[in-house]
Amino acid sequence: MNVLGIIASGAAALFITVVLAKGVRRTALRAGAAHEPGARPSRAGVVRRLGGTTVVLGVGAAAAAGTGLGAAGGSGRAVTGLLAGAATVAALGLVHDVRPLGVPLRAAVQTAAATLAVCLAGLSPVAGVLAVIGIVAVTQAFALLDTSDGTLATVGTVTAAGLLACAVLDGRAGLALPPAVLLAGLIGFLLHNWHPARIRPGACGSLFTGFVLASSGALILAEAPPERAEWAGLPVLATVALADAALVLVSRRRASRPLLQDCGDHITHRLRRLRVTVPGVAVVLGLWAGVATLTGTLVYAQVLHPASVLAVVAGSAAAVVALLRVPAYVAPPVTATRRRPPTGTAATGTSLRPGPKTVPAVPESPAPATPGQARTTPGRPTVPPPPTGRPAVGLTADRS
Repeated sequence: MNVLGIIASGAAALFITVVLAKGVRRTALRAGAAHEPGARPSRAGVVRRLGGTTVVLGVGAAAAAGTGLGAAGGSGRAVTGLLAGAATVAALGLVHDVRPLGVPLRAAVQTAAATLAVCLAGLSPVAGVLAVIGIVAVTQAFALLDTSDGTLATVGTVTAAGLLACAVLDGRAGLALPPAVLLAGLIGFLLHNWHPARIRPGACGSLFTGFVLASSGALILAEAPPERAEWAGLPVLATVALADAALVLVSRRRASRPLLQDCGDHITHRLRRLRVTVPGVAVVLGLWAGVATLTGTLVYAQVLHPASVLAVVAGSAAAVVALLRVPAYVAPPVTATRRRPPTGTAATGTSLRPGPKTVPAVPESPAPATPGQARTTPGRPTVPPPPTGRPAVGLTADRS
């Protein structure tokens, strides 16, 4: 294994990602500072969503350079196919960030990219079909994790470390290169994506991250010795992403909501409803992914029995069931609106403000008119009496 080549590629990915992320962050800050209240929305939000391109460029450039310099060893063809497929889904995500695309088109492009990676890896037809299905499912599951600051980068970093350990255990330099450079790139991106995040991975960075992780796991799993049962430890490395996808699908199905429409019902949203802070959400999911990754890696290394993965699956299923009890769909309060009466009039027997009911006043019978006082009709203005020459009450008469 070309250890020095892998280390050099990881260092290059870290450096390129940090430099590019810093530039995108400054651009976003300038775009946000130039925005004036009441004016048209600035481009700061779009720039922040394009932060994932820094991971794509840093990881892609470092991996391509490492492959060209021989760091991939005998798996150079498989790594080339993986990078080609990852570049395809990254371009798809970049277009989706600027102008949203339909679900069928995105699914078709992801399937084509996974097929390209599998074909260049030289897998058998049956293994290739299963690998394509797994890559598309895990890629989409990781893309759904971009719902809170630092969540995707944290879970992706932990998962990439587990895949790197599994590849090192088997001595496969080529399959260790993609998770190694992705691990370094996500660490550099996390420096600017931690709460409060100035840049976001967006669809470009999330799809790229999920595809590299899923493809690396599928290739390592395909080359594992068939007589070993330890291959069962690799799927649990994607436990957090798959648990989040399962939670979303079950929750929307039970609530009769569209399955493909974002409703704010992910794990991150439910933890926030439990008053967990944004950095706390990233830490909780990172620890969850760490337990699953450590268990899967130890099972793959033949340290733990393969049945140990059942504990991770059972614990994750229990966590999903518990999170389903957290309310996610809160209906807005219904406020009744009433028509206001015209100006100068009031509704008889009603009150515009909440309070005791207004009892309609009973009209009193008119009192008998006294001499010198004009009769008035109820509901009409009072007519003053004719002048009589006497001084008004309370005034002093003129004695001229």
